[in-house]
Amino acid sequence: MFRSLRYRVDNEQVVLVLTILLMLGVIILTSTVTFCISGIFIIAMFILSASLIRSHHRGLMRDALSINDVQTSELADIVEECEKKLQPGEIDAFLVNADQLNAYTFGITSPKALVIYSPMLKVMTEGELKFVIGHEMGHVALGHTWLNTILGGMAGIPAPFGAAVLLYAAFRWWNRLCELSADRAGLLACGDLNLAVSALVKLVALEIRSQRDFERAVAVIDAQDDLASNRLAEAFQSHPMLIRRINRLREYARSREYQHLQAGVNRNVGMETGKSI
Repeated sequence: MFRSLRYRVDNEQVVLVLTILLMLGVIILTSTVTFCISGIFIIAMFILSASLIRSHHRGLMRDALSINDVQTSELADIVEECEKKLQPGEIDAFLVNADQLNAYTFGITSPKALVIYSPMLKVMTEGELKFVIGHEMGHVALGHTWLNTILGGMAGIPAPFGAAVLLYAAFRWWNRLCELSADRAGLLACGDLNLAVSALVKLVALEIRSQRDFERAVAVIDAQDDLASNRLAEAFQSHPMLIRRINRLREYARSREYQHLQAGVNRNVGMETGKSI
């Protein structure tokens, strides 16, 4: 069975190490008392997060609809195909009724939970759903779900204002690289750059009824990084600007590494290899 995590963005792990070192450095440079308080704070935040995650998972299993229980098997088949391609580990997938387009994953221990909001099934095509689901499974496969819980607690330690801002910015820097890595996983899951881009556009542009609407939405997205204020705000956001995500996917789709990994994950489900996008 083919399994590779080489779709991780090159600098994601480097930034992770730098972020951890920076966080530890800030802690060490504080007084001994503050260090002890910070350690207790991190442990308490981790315990609290783990408890909330377990509670949320139990609530989903009680109130949401398990993908395996959905009357139509199409969504379950999509989830299964993405799992075979990416080999993320044990996952419980749920469908939740909501009034927004969203999907997310969480969990510290296995099985991790993957949550899909029901409107996604009306707006997204099968290929676009594969990108979204593959994106979330990429987070699981790369360990982002449990690392996010731990680093989130560390980034929130009591510290002077300047240090707190620096820690938060470093944490968000790593978050953004995680999203780029997960986008690559989504592309590997759907196998089509155009579908990956259209899925990203649909997540932010709800009123797309025609090709003209889509092109207008892309034009608006393309102008995001033209404003200095947007570039500055991005430094404190968990997700990169959408135009950056699209451009990075386009670059990755042209790489030899992508072609190699795509052929490998396709073999996991017996699909034909060598298919270009």
